[in-house]
Amino acid sequence: MVKSLPKTSHQLALCEANFLRLKKILNNFSVSKYLFETINPDSSSNPISFSIIHRTKHTLIIEAKQKIKLKKMENLIIRIQISLDAKLAEVISFQGERAVPYFMKVLKTQSRDEKIQQNRFLTEWLENIFANGINPQFKI
Repeated sequence: MVKSLPKTSHQLALCEANFLRLKKILNNFSVSKYLFETINPDSSSNPISFSIIHRTKHTLIIEAKQKIKLKKMENLIIRIQISLDAKLAEVISFQGERAVPYFMKVLKTQSRDEKIQQNRFLTEWLENIFANGINPQFKI
């Protein structure tokens, strides 16, 4: 049995903020697939897709993909679990690897705060989408 759980207030705040950002970007989760194109500072663009791959009454699982045009970088793939009743959005898979639950022993190849890093990355990525803008032909 686990002796003590880590503090989760920061993690919950990130998940709540990510829920609100995703709800705005994805038009209240009303359709199953969303396609956007970012406008980058150098006038280039990157296509982004959000697909709802599983839907129940209280939860959604969304797969977010961003195609990176640089050959040196891999495309970004994030799976996000949305809890509609709790109004939380949490990363459950990042680049094909699942996040480690807090109560599990951390493997040597993973950092102790990997789960919160993934959710923080999602926050920064969504903020970047808002900051750099969406191609005008796509409406938010």
